[in-house]
Amino acid sequence: MFSKSLVFLKKNNLFRDIKNRNSSQGSRIIIGGKEYINFSSNDYLGLANHPALIRASLQAMEKFGFGSGSSRLLAGGSILHEELERKIAKFAGTESALIFNSGYSANTGIIPALADKGDVIFSDELNHASIVDGCRLSRANTYIYKHKDTANLENLIRKTKAKRKIVLTDSVFSMDGDIAPLKEIYSICLTLNATSYTPNTLLYIDDAHATGVLGKGSLEHFKIKPEPWIIRMGTFSKAFGSFGAFVAGSRDVIDWTLNTARSFMFSTALPPSVMAASIAALELIEKKSMLIKKLWARRDKTVRELTKLGYDIMGSETPIIPIRTGSIENTLKTSLYLLKKGIFAPAIRPPTVKEPRIRITVTAAHSDEDIEKLIKALSRYERIR
Repeated sequence: MFSKSLVFLKKNNLFRDIKNRNSSQGSRIIIGGKEYINFSSNDYLGLANHPALIRASLQAMEKFGFGSGSSRLLAGGSILHEELERKIAKFAGTESALIFNSGYSANTGIIPALADKGDVIFSDELNHASIVDGCRLSRANTYIYKHKDTANLENLIRKTKAKRKIVLTDSVFSMDGDIAPLKEIYSICLTLNATSYTPNTLLYIDDAHATGVLGKGSLEHFKIKPEPWIIRMGTFSKAFGSFGAFVAGSRDVIDWTLNTARSFMFSTALPPSVMAASIAALELIEKKSMLIKKLWARRDKTVRELTKLGYDIMGSETPIIPIRTGSIENTLKTSLYLLKKGIFAPAIRPPTVKEPRIRITVTAAHSDEDIEKLIKALSRYERIR
């Protein structure tokens, strides 16, 4: 049924397969019996294998078992779900929070819950696929503004009439590693809300790659007050080294989301053991700020050395460091070359991105030796410079 389509993918170097590891996730992984330095993980702080997370998860399993049995609204949740929501709301500086099963399910549930018929959404053109799908599932009209172009965003907002306007943006863009101009976007929304009797412009921030990377997240990074009209989504599956996601905001927003977001209402709750691991990760992040400093020291060293070699890192501002490769064929060759050198950095191709690249992700778990091996390998590779 799909044979011709699969032939097309293979012919155009767009076919993908899965490489399963037979080791834990970390800075070093084993695939097919061979060890590789792993530069493809979003485990930014290296917490996925931390003893505190493992211990908390095991203790929760002993008390609560593993499976949840049903959705939160059908008593599938535990007191650990409630505890994590209370702690993450305090962490985010908001009135309330709600746990989702993943960042993808959060965006595809929350956005349709917030945006109704007659509302208008304004979404950055490089927003994550889950935001794109959330917009498609909503009944609102969606306008795409040019990447990080606040003048274009403001022009679209001011010439559009709607009962409610919602600005959607990633804070850290997952394939480019750059940061949204949130100060400017916040100012636009603040000005619009100041002229209304009640705020009718919402700002929805996807902090998946910012939580635990830009300190507590993008609002702290930019010193922005968590206004009632700001909704923040974050994940536990990246810097927290666990799994799941959250939305943090005013109590009204969270109560509305709980009652209307289909991906929350109709999903079996995450296991209590996952909640316990996320709680342990949150406590570590709050107590050990050196982890974030270590992450950024590793990131800065990698960027400095890549730039010296003449590589184009495509405007990266974070531990996500894309390397421009020019073509799909060259991207695949580069990835294969690195693989032969014991470095795992998969090729990123359309439709994930418009322009192919190698996406290097640096974590606090990487050693100086790991980074030096990457730099040494790329210093001897002449195809993409």
